[in-house]
Amino acid sequence: MQERPKSPLPTRHGISPSYIWLPEGAWDDALTFLCQQFPDIHKTRWLQRFEKQEIRASNGDILHPNSAVKRGMCIYYYREIEDEKTIPFQEKILFQDEHLLVADKPHFLAVTPGGDYLRETLLVRLKQKTGNEELSPLHRLDRETAGVILFSKQCKSRGAYQQLFQQRHIDKIYHAVAPHLPKIIFPLHKASRMVESERFFLMQEVPGIINSETDIDILERRDELTLYELRPSTGKKHQLRVHMASLGIPIINDNFYPTSLPSGSDDFNHPLQLLAKSIAFTDPITGEKRVFHSEQNL
Repeated sequence: MQERPKSPLPTRHGISPSYIWLPEGAWDDALTFLCQQFPDIHKTRWLQRFEKQEIRASNGDILHPNSAVKRGMCIYYYREIEDEKTIPFQEKILFQDEHLLVADKPHFLAVTPGGDYLRETLLVRLKQKTGNEELSPLHRLDRETAGVILFSKQCKSRGAYQQLFQQRHIDKIYHAVAPHLPKIIFPLHKASRMVESERFFLMQEVPGIINSETDIDILERRDELTLYELRPSTGKKHQLRVHMASLGIPIINDNFYPTSLPSGSDDFNHPLQLLAKSIAFTDPITGEKRVFHSEQNL
């Protein structure tokens, strides 16, 4: 993988510039290349960005529609989304020091830009609030899931915190509301092999060497539903949602498991009943025991 050069464009309104390396090929000019690589973006939009001098080479040179381009170049630009949906829920900063920022993320808010979301993401919102361009999430949290998430505040100490996740020295507790599961003794240890499904973005369980494990217990009965406590010891994508669905107790309001609904099926009145309730670890910089709790409840 090629190393990303230092950006010639500044972070703007909390949004870092995007970039693309030119692959093998031949193009008449920069405009032709960008139109070919991003067919969903109309030519007039690229011309507007060129006019605002927002298309740059990695060395800082301003590119024009007729600028020559070739394999190995890195072009920087600002990603834009027209009519981006507003997420009507607010995050909260629970803690921050020199190295860490801990946020309480609402449901429906993506952590980082991607797909249909750019400005309405937790990272961009926090960059706007703090003015810190080095801010970076240390782990994943699904857009549909709410709760505690850690961010690194500076590059030089980021690796120390990333190692905590790589070495599984982080204790995470989730809460989930799902149907009651009769005739099963809790606590339950769920272990399986999870791989990407042929269906875009989804995961599935298959036979083979175990790579995902979750401890599940009951916190509270609520008539036909139950509040469960989930303690994952691995961090596969959608792990908790897949494990609960495979047990026959899919998490309430899950649009992916066991049945995937069409894109754009968000219902702000019925969020996924999954919450990253707490996270605990020994701080690799200070040696302190850190425990952070979400202020939200299901």
